[in-house]
Amino acid sequence: MGVRGLQGFVGSTCPHICTVVNFQELAEHHRDRHPGCTPTIVVDAMCCLRYWYTPESWICGGQWREYFSALRDFVKAFTSVGIKLIFFFDGMVEQGKRDEWVKRRLKNNREISRIFHYIKSKREQPGRNMFFIPSGLAIFTRFALKTLGQETLCSLQEADYEVASYGLQHNCLGILGEDTDYLIYDTCPYFSISELCLESLETIMLCREKLCESLGLRVADLPLLACLLGNDIIPEGMFESFRYKCLSSYTSMKENFGKRGNIILAVSDHIAKVLHLHQGEKKIEEMLPLGSNKALFYKGVASYLLPGQKSPWFLQKPKGVITEKQVLSMSSNPESKQEVPMCTDPESKQEVPVWTDTESKQEVPMCTDPESKQEVPVCTDPEFKQEVFIYTHPEIKQKRPAGTDPEFNLEVPMHTHTEIKQEETMAMEPEIKQVSMVSDSEILEVARIHHVCAESYLVYNIMSSREIECSNTLEDELDQALPSQAFIYRPIRQRVYSLLLGGWKDGASTGPVVKEWFVYPGNPLKHPDLVRPLQMTVPGGTPSLEVLWLSQEPAAQAQRLDTLLACFNLSSSREELQAVENPLKALCCLLIYLFVQVDTLCLEDLHAFIAQALCLQGKSTSQLMNLQLDYINSRAVQLGSLFVRGLTTLALVNSACGFPWTTSEFMPWNVFDGKLFHQKYLQSEKGYAIEALLEQNRSWLTKFNNLKAVVCKACLKENRRIVGRTHWNSHYTGRWGRQGSSCHRMGSTHGHSGQGQPWRDQGPGNRQYEHDQWRRY
Repeated sequence: MGVRGLQGFVGSTCPHICTVVNFQELAEHHRDRHPGCTPTIVVDAMCCLRYWYTPESWICGGQWREYFSALRDFVKAFTSVGIKLIFFFDGMVEQGKRDEWVKRRLKNNREISRIFHYIKSKREQPGRNMFFIPSGLAIFTRFALKTLGQETLCSLQEADYEVASYGLQHNCLGILGEDTDYLIYDTCPYFSISELCLESLETIMLCREKLCESLGLRVADLPLLACLLGNDIIPEGMFESFRYKCLSSYTSMKENFGKRGNIILAVSDHIAKVLHLHQGEKKIEEMLPLGSNKALFYKGVASYLLPGQKSPWFLQKPKGVITEKQVLSMSSNPESKQEVPMCTDPESKQEVPVWTDTESKQEVPMCTDPESKQEVPVCTDPEFKQEVFIYTHPEIKQKRPAGTDPEFNLEVPMHTHTEIKQEETMAMEPEIKQVSMVSDSEILEVARIHHVCAESYLVYNIMSSREIECSNTLEDELDQALPSQAFIYRPIRQRVYSLLLGGWKDGASTGPVVKEWFVYPGNPLKHPDLVRPLQMTVPGGTPSLEVLWLSQEPAAQAQRLDTLLACFNLSSSREELQAVENPLKALCCLLIYLFVQVDTLCLEDLHAFIAQALCLQGKSTSQLMNLQLDYINSRAVQLGSLFVRGLTTLALVNSACGFPWTTSEFMPWNVFDGKLFHQKYLQSEKGYAIEALLEQNRSWLTKFNNLKAVVCKACLKENRRIVGRTHWNSHYTGRWGRQGSSCHRMGSTHGHSGQGQPWRDQGPGNRQYEHDQWRRY
């Protein structure tokens, strides 16, 4: 992330830019300078995930109880000294950064291959140098922080811009993260999460003013420098020849600075001594070899301009290159009273508005900002009885919609923007172009508010842009016995698409198409998979989103639950599932779906999943930390990640259906511990008796049998009989899980490839998925 080579340059060449600071002392100084204002730190949460995940075990699917405890300690360390934290999460991948996203995902694939090679050769977890964050860590961190009472927001673009903007506009103490882009933005101070000592609350502050002093630049020059060096928007090769030209004429090169360090110094020197000399006399495009890359260059520089800021390097931006971030800058500047600016769309040659304000007649309470002395909207957190500021478009006043997850029941601060520009439809799919993604703007606005408040998962992305992504999962590309989670859970997503997008019937050749950027073995990610909705059957008919999200009628809650079960195709098991206690209800729902979908899951796997969920209820965090495993099994690693991805899928379905279940019912710290599951898997594989799996706890035995009966009964309704591994091997030859039999239950119209591995051979890329190819129902 950030500017190419800048992190290493700062650490090795300009260490004086880095200053050790103490957050408690900084907070005290801040209170002295701003009486009545709470010192606030904006946290780029995506940069902090690796720092927060402190459990020793990471390979088995996640030590979620330990992780939740670590997050609680992190929050407590800051709140105990009077510092408020605001957490920002990435809400979507910007189109200009898709190539970079793909490059990182493919790199992760290579790392995962090395991890599985290590596991199978050593039968142990690799060292921290091969650490790979557990699946679903980002989404579950959002929910964990909200459970801890923290203000948690999800961006409408990559989070770094919104983090920098929030920090500047709210006079925050600083930004906590690990991204050199925060050195480039002209915003509040930037602190390193990787250098943070939680016990002393000391870390490193990276000073952009000292950086400029070292390079002979002004702060306003840093966006130009960032683009000339290359960042997530500007490809590294775009200005490669220019950089070497600067390097060849640079006279102060030093051997100990290295090649990258000298390039940064040379480009900075060129800006300071050559470009500054002609600034104001020549346009920037006359001083730089922009050529056909002019629009991309302007987009890159403008991406660093926060609300109210301008670049001295161009007074008026060329038409047609106004970026999404510029749109947000203009729309979120409270002093901007100008009319909606127009620009020329380079494709259509027509003038289009840069941004469009949305209308809202709803009022929210107001209070006086102690710093600006102006009235700002507030909302009250009923649990903590505190009034908190709402970060919102200055002309939009909104209340929280109905249908909020009842567990949180919080009116958390909202920060909303005007509608983001919809992505251009792919040339390969001319028939799916559309003017409006959703006809009901009110419903879309509800989805957006839930998205921004970090309460929903993927719903707004599906409705606004019809494009979603899922990062890497610990899946062994050499193990053909288990299909990828991307395929296993696709039928559920297809039913959610039907619910959210509507207006589509089975058999239609045109209609809503969702672009899925899902990482799975064999997918080069050159194009998204184009996936169409799958019609589902809800008892009594599929309710509208207005009913699911906004209705206060008593019957609406039952409709929400019916719709959730229909997404998993479990309507016929409603009565049995209703009898299961929380949080085991969500566990059963997920296990039924998995065992119907994947034929190579056996009775021993079911025993391990249920036993770990029951035993988890009786274990403390310290007991889980001290749990020791005999060895690591690669198949159990995959099953752990597969299950956790199922929990994230539950988060999507629950959001889309109007929150029929409270979030705690499927949070991993309540239903899953990776190391405990691994232990039960190894024991079950060795043939341990049920009593031994349950650690001789007789009170759990009845629950175990009841849960097993619910799962097996529901599977039998789909002609899926769960058998033991020995019984399975007596019917099928070859190694466990393969040889001529389809592990993944598919419709009969789709033939198997040579070794019966259809999910590996579906052909990644732009293939359209019309119906539910992966199941027969």
